[in-house]
Amino acid sequence: MSELLEYAISRLKTLPADEQDALAKLSVGIASMILEELEDERRWDQAFAKSPDLLAKLASEAIAEFRAGKTQELDPENRLLSQF
Repeated sequence: MSELLEYAISRLKTLPADEQDALAKLSVGIASMILEELEDERRWDQAFAKSPDLLAKLASEAIAEFRAGKTQELDPENRLLSQF
């Protein structure tokens, strides 16, 4: 356990039980969100690491379509300009 975490826990131990419980519930919720976010990032990193060639191919295709005039410009509200 890190020194900072040990310090935080030692401070929490000085609080009344009801305040400790309230902070524990809040901390568990926040920690769960952070852990889920870290897991999502790990999965994205793995997915991108497995497909660098595919991503490069897709990027090349998109650039080629743009240069060939096969793309359409979007307006600020993400609508195709040709729809109006």
